[in-house]
Amino acid sequence: MTLVSNNACIHPRAELGENVEIQPYAVVGEHVKIGDGTRIGSHAILEGYTRIGRNCRIGHGAVLGSEPQDLKFRGGESYVSIGDNTTIREFATINRGTFEGEATKVGSSCLIMAYCHIAHNCVLEDRVIMASYAGLAGHIKVEEHAIIGGLVGVHQFVHIGRNSIVGGGAAVRQDILPYTTNGGNPCKSFGLNIVGLKRLNYSPERISQLKHAYRIIMRSKLTEQQAIQHLREEMSDVPEVQYMINFIQNSSRGLARR
Repeated sequence: MTLVSNNACIHPRAELGENVEIQPYAVVGEHVKIGDGTRIGSHAILEGYTRIGRNCRIGHGAVLGSEPQDLKFRGGESYVSIGDNTTIREFATINRGTFEGEATKVGSSCLIMAYCHIAHNCVLEDRVIMASYAGLAGHIKVEEHAIIGGLVGVHQFVHIGRNSIVGGGAAVRQDILPYTTNGGNPCKSFGLNIVGLKRLNYSPERISQLKHAYRIIMRSKLTEQQAIQHLREEMSDVPEVQYMINFIQNSSRGLARR
């Protein structure tokens, strides 16, 4: 059973799944698709080619699928895609992709708190948390289980690694190494995200290995290429270390360092 308030404005060609709830004064545009069990709060606006998964919660006044704040935008069919079981709280905004066929993507089981902004062409993987008033510029990638604190601002094209945390109020201009704790303005790395790794059931042995890898990358006097070579020779059998190596090699903005 789908529950739609008489005061909501739903385009007749919008696609609503089963057991969808839409509260008063919400607006759902022509090309929007909403998955089963999702609840849309009052005064929320869903426009453009927005796709929302199952069992999501969209807060009051949130705006999803609006035009990108990008001077290169010339119209066309671009998307916002939201995975299953994701919560987007009050007055958060998510812009669609800039060019035809492009998308801004938020994965499954994410929590986007009140007043956050996710700009065009960002990609958030599963189980990402953004605290209130955090803002992502365009083309940012945030990997799974990353946490972005309140009032954080992230520069366009930055890559935030998995299982990392960025403390509140940080200004992030460079890439965030996976598994690390970071903060400040400019944002710098302060060590391994030990609390987060324990919560994700990383073994003490694996955490110790990641500590050692972190010291080689961040605390030694080696260049990045020397550090990578050292890790390959010593710890190439550790999957997380290999992931860190690949992350560094693919970094376009350089690592946030202490």
